[in-house]
Amino acid sequence: MAYDFDFRRRILNRHDDSNEIIYLLAGVGLGAIIGAAAGLLFAPKSGEDLRGDIEDRFKELKGKTDEWITEQKAKHAIDDAADELGV
Repeated sequence: MAYDFDFRRRILNRHDDSNEIIYLLAGVGLGAIIGAAAGLLFAPKSGEDLRGDIEDRFKELKGKTDEWITEQKAKHAIDDAADELGV
């Protein structure tokens, strides 16, 4: 049985593309977090209100990030299983 180098190359290239997308989205997410924090810091609120807003925003973003990571892991697992089955 001959080893399929093209198959391996396609798999590796697909993972490279998905990693680029992950890094892009991580950068966008980090930029959004920094922008939101800067916006909150320049808002005319008391320190206690500001800390509460930052905490609430952080929890919201963490929840969305955890959900996105779970979705990406599931997509990768499905893609890997399909590749192993030759679908």
